[in-house]
Amino acid sequence: MANLQYYDILLKPLMTEKSMKFMEHGLDDEQQKKLDAGRDPGTDKNIRPAYSFYVHVNATKTQVKDAVEKLFPGTKVDKVNTMNCHPKKRQRRGFAPGSTVKRKKAIVTLAPGSKEIEVFQGM
Repeated sequence: MANLQYYDILLKPLMTEKSMKFMEHGLDDEQQKKLDAGRDPGTDKNIRPAYSFYVHVNATKTQVKDAVEKLFPGTKVDKVNTMNCHPKKRQRRGFAPGSTVKRKKAIVTLAPGSKEIEVFQGM
């Protein structure tokens, strides 16, 4: 397990259309089950907001949860989903082959009644 401090775990927020939809409409239990199964959850109810981050590749779910709760006071994390983004091979104009960077994403679902994360305010 990596010896990481809580400020080393969250690299940057992930801003995509799908993550913005999760922030606006939140997730309910049915949508969370679909997200766990790898399907698109859709937007029916506004219950629990979910935020997406790029995190350190060696970070665990509990480390991500602790980092979010320490960096953003007043937030209570309900669930963390992580996914590894494996590097892809790239060729640059016939020169030496390379690859993209290995990354890890985390979708953090907040508990009902928890304070929202200020980084995403006004987006």
